Amino acid sequence: MIDLHTHTLLSDGELLPLELARRAKMKGYTVLGISDHVDVTNIEYVASSILKVIEKSEYHEGIRVIPGVEITHSPARFVGEMIASARKLGIHYVVVHGETIAEPVEEGTNRAAIEAGTDILAHPGLITEEDVLRAKEQGVLLEISARKGHSLTNGHVAKLAKKVGAKLIFDTDSHSPSDLTNNDYALQITLGAGLSPDDFAEMQKNALDLIKKITNGIS
Repeated sequence: MIDLHTHTLLSDGELLPLELARRAKMKGYTVLGISDHVDVTNIEYVASSILKVIEKSEYHEGIRVIPGVEITHSPARFVGEMIASARKLGIHYVVVHGETIAEPVEEGTNRAAIEAGTDILAHPGLITEEDVLRAKEQGVLLEISARKGHSLTNGHVAKLAKKVGAKLIFDTDSHSPSDLTNNDYALQITLGAGLSPDDFAEMQKNALDLIKKITNGIS
């Protein structure tokens, strides 16, 4: 199980990073990406805190932890600037909080994130076919979400991604221990989105390929 969208109490999650890593390990995770919510007010603090996790790898033996951030509710015109800031601070990968129907995300956020080259566009809601095609061209992974509310448009995202050949990724968007899932339940969510077991395997491969890319293949 690889999951690159989770949160700790560095933003609105319930657990410390190391406790989240421990609980994920016990769920069968091999790789955990921690991507706490950031905007212009807290990105330096969150980045410096989460980067300490990889400096202390002996504290989470048996599970690989990757430091990321989720740019959340930033005005669309500043999304590119925020992505650049995250990368400059040493964050390994960037998630952008997409235009979920469960929250009032600014219109244009999906396009701004894709054009700026985010790694993952989380829960992109009723994303347009044009933006899905652009995500394919830019190599942006579109998320199939396990999160309540955000998951309501999984079928729409899956259908368009399959139509144009855009790449998908499965993430839990975990905020609490109960949000973490195992492969079997993740597969059920995937099937519920109209996808297949082969699609789920491909999503996990896409996550692994991203990890190899951002870490230069270091295991």
